[in-house]
Amino acid sequence: MNNIISTSEAIDQLSKTEKVGQLFMPAAFINDTEEEIQQLEKLISNHHVGGLCFFHSRASAATNFEGKKKVVVNENSYEVLRNLIKRYQKAATYPLLISIDAEWGLAMRIENTPQYPYAITLGANVKNIDLTYEVGKQIAKDCKAAGIHWNLSPVVDINTNPNNPVIGYRSFGDNKENVVSLATAFVKGTQSEGVLTSIKHFPGHGDTATDSHLGLPVIDKTKAELLENELYPFQQLINQGVDSVMVGHLSVPALTTNKNMPSSINKDIISGILRNEMGFDGVVISDALNMHAVSKNYPTLGELEWLAFDAGNDVLCFAEHIEEGIQMILENATDTQINKSIERIWTLKEKAFRKTSLEQGLTDPSSLNRKIAEQSLTLQIGTANEIEAFRKTNHCTITIKRYSNNQSKDEILASIEEMQNEVTDESDVLLLLTPPQIKPTNKFGFLQQEIDFVNQLIQTKKVVLYHFGNPYALKFFNINKTTATVIAYQNFKEFQDVATEHFLGTFEAKGKLPVSLT
Repeated sequence: MNNIISTSEAIDQLSKTEKVGQLFMPAAFINDTEEEIQQLEKLISNHHVGGLCFFHSRASAATNFEGKKKVVVNENSYEVLRNLIKRYQKAATYPLLISIDAEWGLAMRIENTPQYPYAITLGANVKNIDLTYEVGKQIAKDCKAAGIHWNLSPVVDINTNPNNPVIGYRSFGDNKENVVSLATAFVKGTQSEGVLTSIKHFPGHGDTATDSHLGLPVIDKTKAELLENELYPFQQLINQGVDSVMVGHLSVPALTTNKNMPSSINKDIISGILRNEMGFDGVVISDALNMHAVSKNYPTLGELEWLAFDAGNDVLCFAEHIEEGIQMILENATDTQINKSIERIWTLKEKAFRKTSLEQGLTDPSSLNRKIAEQSLTLQIGTANEIEAFRKTNHCTITIKRYSNNQSKDEILASIEEMQNEVTDESDVLLLLTPPQIKPTNKFGFLQQEIDFVNQLIQTKKVVLYHFGNPYALKFFNINKTTATVIAYQNFKEFQDVATEHFLGTFEAKGKLPVSLT
């Protein structure tokens, strides 16, 4: 499937209907039924879609953000993914461009695959620039092993809003220069393996408290402010050469005359700002068109797809109404418009299929994760001397962590009560805290009783806190009153090992929190 005609041949040989089909990148699901798989094969074959974007299942967060369906764990997802890609490629007349969100590795979508640290972890140390290059490279190797050409990352949003419900830990931080240097390293590492990237979410999703899966966030800043901050990383990376830019679903009044039109379907923002003012002539891909920020406003089937294309998107990601979308584009678009997008898409395809990758296995992240853990560990409150003095006390150790997904509320509350009894007569407590989830919904998964218990400990005891997870979760705790607070960012074994060595005094914390918690 690696033989692909040239861009000029594609423009000459493909019919107009085939060309419009190439603009579409529907979602593919690893845990689909045989019937659903056959439906997608027919769609690929009949409508000549240009690519697929893989998700875990129809119940996963990106597809069903309200969480009404249960996510089924499939231990064999990776093999299923590889086989599905081969199967879908066979159904295609022209090779499919296969994409996935693998910001921290295939593990973002697929269980039992390598997981690398989150962007916020990498942002905790400027010495992680070389290591971030390696992260991009390793993730690209895993993509190639699976049959994926296009990693829809990195996130180059500057996360300046601590209440951001959807970016947060996915951003390299709140400093634009650090975001640029780390994102550049990630892109170059990915490119070194011949895998495509996409910087996102243009024109900047960092300063919002609304999740665009559910509603339309408003970025109410002047154009000068946006150029200074939100747009800065995009411009810097565009200047260096990037494969594609993903446009987010955002309301950015300062960049458009049509104040109610989201950025993802806004001609002023895509054709005007991104193309003309910022000089980007590569592939523009929409953020998922199923997201409620846009999908719920366009009940006429095909209209959203046409608006997205007409605004300047070349690739319509997670389009749900392909037949109607193709029809509406055929009726409304000019040949010039269609051919320009095909030229961009096909150039990307030629690049993706240039390297025939040998069969290879998945990477082992352990060594690289250990190096990143060593550079990132952050002593946020207190000093090494205070931890050393604490270590010599007769302290007790308390661990707050979910040991299984099936723990009931009653079991968690019983565990808290047990811990309360344990610490009654203690004056010094080493607290190892792992938030139940990485995302901020429902207080990162903490019960209010857990939050109250931790804050009571901090208030009444000498507490040294080691935190293994999204640092934004610390805003629920009065860490300024702790003897020391150390942020490890991840709950991987390598990060736990480094934290242990730090507590024992054999390792010095070198990281710095890359965001503000308030």
